Amino acid sequence: MTAPKALDAPHRSTGLFGPEYRTASLGILLVVTLIAFEGMSVGVVMPAIADELDALDLYGLSFSAFLIASLFMNVVAGLWSDRRGYPVPFLAGVVLFVIGMALAGAATTAGMFLAARAVQGLGAGASIVALYVMIARVYAVDVRPKAFASVSAAWVVPAMVGPSVAGFVGQHWGWRYVFYGIIPLVIPALVMLVPALRKGSAAEADAPQPGTGPRSRPVAMTLAATCTAGGAGLLLHGVDRLHRDLVPGSLETVAGLALLLWGLYRLLPPRALRFARGLPTTIVMRGFFSASFFGVNAFIPLALQEVKSFDTTSAGVALTTGALGWSAGAYIQSKGSGHAHQRIRLGAAGVATGIVLCLLSVLPGVTGWIAVPAWIVAGFGMGFGLTTVSVTAMKQSPVHEQGANSAALSVSDQLGSALSIGIGGALVNVIGHSSSQIATGFLVISCLMGVIAVTGSVLAGRTR
Repeated sequence: MTAPKALDAPHRSTGLFGPEYRTASLGILLVVTLIAFEGMSVGVVMPAIADELDALDLYGLSFSAFLIASLFMNVVAGLWSDRRGYPVPFLAGVVLFVIGMALAGAATTAGMFLAARAVQGLGAGASIVALYVMIARVYAVDVRPKAFASVSAAWVVPAMVGPSVAGFVGQHWGWRYVFYGIIPLVIPALVMLVPALRKGSAAEADAPQPGTGPRSRPVAMTLAATCTAGGAGLLLHGVDRLHRDLVPGSLETVAGLALLLWGLYRLLPPRALRFARGLPTTIVMRGFFSASFFGVNAFIPLALQEVKSFDTTSAGVALTTGALGWSAGAYIQSKGSGHAHQRIRLGAAGVATGIVLCLLSVLPGVTGWIAVPAWIVAGFGMGFGLTTVSVTAMKQSPVHEQGANSAALSVSDQLGSALSIGIGGALVNVIGHSSSQIATGFLVISCLMGVIAVTGSVLAGRTR
């Protein structure tokens, strides 16, 4: 659905950072790094944002708004890029991302910050998809694997240092500068990508024809993406209202769930919602991993700062260790052997184990620093299992459906995170916002996400 049928004409490559591709490669890496830094950093300063804007009741929705908007734009920008070329959706995405960062930094109310997060998500979703299309159409065949690998690697440094840097900036200069500080760095990235954007505009007439499968129809897929994103948002808003207005909240929840299921039925492979063996369950497993891990990850800074009195820098260190474990798990997975479903099961079990260990961090008499080794274990499970899911899904996909299934993996990933974080935020609101109540909320969230991880481990056998 989003991957182009690239033109594979023979070409003598000069390498990823050779004269022909150097500026484009550096520009792409800088854009991805900035988006990754924002994604990895905001969680550390969210407790400070919630305190200043009196927005603790929107804590979970602030993450979910970004993810839901990004999910929607992934689908729309992919279809747009397939039919009209990548320059316009990329530029639109960058502009939206910068506007969202500026709005977030200037936010004076919880509603304004929530809207800013949605705008950021729209921008990030459009930019990333357009960058993938740019790589496929600008780089020679033998250079593309290196380019895609470099994009994945661009997430590593922000994942490792982003939370700590954001914690330091937030503690010493204020949380607003975590958003403002990224904006000036977008300019050099755009300058470096000007040649690639001009090339994309000039070659638009020669671009490959888009796919014709059921998941390549622009109107149908845009409607499905709208229903999925809108349904997820309505569902989370309804769940958050249940403890205040039972009847309206219930109606919103049911309506949101219906829209969500209708959209997912069209965005995911056939029978995915029934956990059919093979590719359908493999795609859904991506959502199980993301839901369980990020559903806890988003609330670790809140728990450590409000319950254990960590400063923002120290709370950022706990998240950084998860990235270290993730990198180690992905590396070991790439060197290992054995059946894919067994590696997926082991990865899910690692996430579950890390979650169980992490929930101990809010118990009286237990140091909050136990979250550090706990999140290394959970991160290892993610790197080991999630990477296997992605590789397995591509092996199980027919060549002409690899693009559509790549998009389905992204939908499953982002939706899993958005729903788990949003529901976690609703649980915090129901239980309460005092220190002891946040500790209780974190325990409940951890138990729920642990159950999701264990369920994923059980379902792993159906990926065969």
